[in-house]
Amino acid sequence: MTYHIFRSILIFQVAENKILELEASRDLSKIWLHTDMDAFYAAVEILENPSLKGKPLAVGSMSMIATASYEARKFGVRAAMPGFIGCRLCPDLVFVRPNFERYSYYSELTRKVFQRYDPNFVATSLDEAYLNITKVCIDRGITVEEAATELRSAIHQETGLTCSAGVAPNRMIAKVCSDINKPNGQFVLPNDREAVTTFVSTLPIRKIGGIGKVTEQLLHQVLGISTCQEMLQKAAFLCALFSESSADFFLSVGLGLGGTDTPEHTQRKSMSCERTFRATDDCSLLFEKLDNLAENLADDMQKECLKGRTLTLKLKTASFEVRTRATTTQNYINSKEDILIYARKLLKAELPLSLRLMGLRMSHLRDEKDSSAQTQKTLDIFFRSYDNTNDNGANGPSITNTSGGDNYYTNALTEVNYVEHDAGTVDSTDHQSFFLLEENLFVPEGRNSDRCSIDVSSSNPCICDGLGGKELDEDTSSSKGTDTVKFDGHLTIYNATTSSSKPDQHLWIDDYICSLCGFELPPGFEEERQEHSDFHLAEKLQQEEAVDSTGPLSKDRLAERPCSTTPTSKKLKSSKEVKHIPIDAFFDKLNKNL
Repeated sequence: MTYHIFRSILIFQVAENKILELEASRDLSKIWLHTDMDAFYAAVEILENPSLKGKPLAVGSMSMIATASYEARKFGVRAAMPGFIGCRLCPDLVFVRPNFERYSYYSELTRKVFQRYDPNFVATSLDEAYLNITKVCIDRGITVEEAATELRSAIHQETGLTCSAGVAPNRMIAKVCSDINKPNGQFVLPNDREAVTTFVSTLPIRKIGGIGKVTEQLLHQVLGISTCQEMLQKAAFLCALFSESSADFFLSVGLGLGGTDTPEHTQRKSMSCERTFRATDDCSLLFEKLDNLAENLADDMQKECLKGRTLTLKLKTASFEVRTRATTTQNYINSKEDILIYARKLLKAELPLSLRLMGLRMSHLRDEKDSSAQTQKTLDIFFRSYDNTNDNGANGPSITNTSGGDNYYTNALTEVNYVEHDAGTVDSTDHQSFFLLEENLFVPEGRNSDRCSIDVSSSNPCICDGLGGKELDEDTSSSKGTDTVKFDGHLTIYNATTSSSKPDQHLWIDDYICSLCGFELPPGFEEERQEHSDFHLAEKLQQEEAVDSTGPLSKDRLAERPCSTTPTSKKLKSSKEVKHIPIDAFFDKLNKNL
């Protein structure tokens, strides 16, 4: 009991220190203005087509509404709502297809106005931006209210559109203020600590950017928190239940603290596009939509001169279940063809399925013009690297295709002249000490009906132990045999080398079927796939240990094992030695100690 009391006191003390630390960082010297265009997409459409004025208007389709005019919002129609639901709420609802080129044009006009007040303004979307107007107010000797009114008038004069503005000491509160007097209004919160804390005290937590529906329900149902002030009252619970970064965010919200410094420009982390459509399970139609998404994503990436490595496929089923599947490519890509290669595999692994939304996202980006950014080298790249100028005529692979079906490219490795690795020439043999020639081969795509074999041989076979190569004589090389890759229902790798103790290479057929047992795991399940590979490796090692315990070790195997007699510390105990303590006995013992 004493321990629990001491722990509670410690948590309360930590929370109190956190609040004091955050309060000391309060900055009231900056003036931030947040602008938000009023029903931007709908207002642009009305501006282009005045006959729509006064009518309930929705920009989007029956599948999804991007935005709605204020006349439509009176009936409950809102953004991110399916169009058919909007029609039920408002039978006279008028739909207009989105025109993003038109919206981008008007957005550029507003940004030209923003640059007059803050050249380093932060645009968060086409219709929202943060401006630091501290310097403008001081240099021109105008009040905050005058600056906000002047900015809104300039935007209306340049575009014919209206916007709302909010002014506060930091960006977080400025965004909340811009929503108070919408549409075509403004709200100014003075740079005073008491004014800020009073404003935040009764503010619902849902109004804060970063607190969504799920977090709101969690805080309200578990801790009874509904307003920002109640976060400070439950500060100890927040520090005990959430991570340090989350607790700091919640306490900052309770104190009314937000960002005051202009954020530094950082490179885009990801780029995506998605489309909503009527639910369908037609595979040909789904692949056609995937093709369009890949084309749009490739165009967007090429316009910004970006390439990426991690491709994520987003799917929403007819039952509104959201799935995401991701894969990481070997090289940086941004072309439609390369994106489709991986996107098709991800989608194929999920079919058959009825979908109503599909999206593609590329992350792990880099600038296409940045030559200093290099892809991290992997073991696969090391063993596959070769010198294009070194062509000594290695024996090529033989291919047999008896199916006559569709073909696809695969890679086969052939050994070419190895170079003796000498300790004195480490720096000079980076790309020459170990060569493997990669050749593109046609292999039938079907697994059940296709049969082909790839025989790989070498004129100068050798064993490389990482320190150098050793050429084999005829007797030794003939007894070792050659490697053969066969496709017969399932992909299997046969290694005729009898002296090797390494397990067979573990591959995934079509990037989702285990080549050893046929178990299916899509590429998105990276941790599960790693555990599955570890299982096969452990199984192989156990088999080898069983063989080693029953027979004498060969000289080759003794040479491969480390010369250490120290027993491993991770050796599993036998089932007889394992003792399990019942959970009730554990708590009884804990209570006695307390």
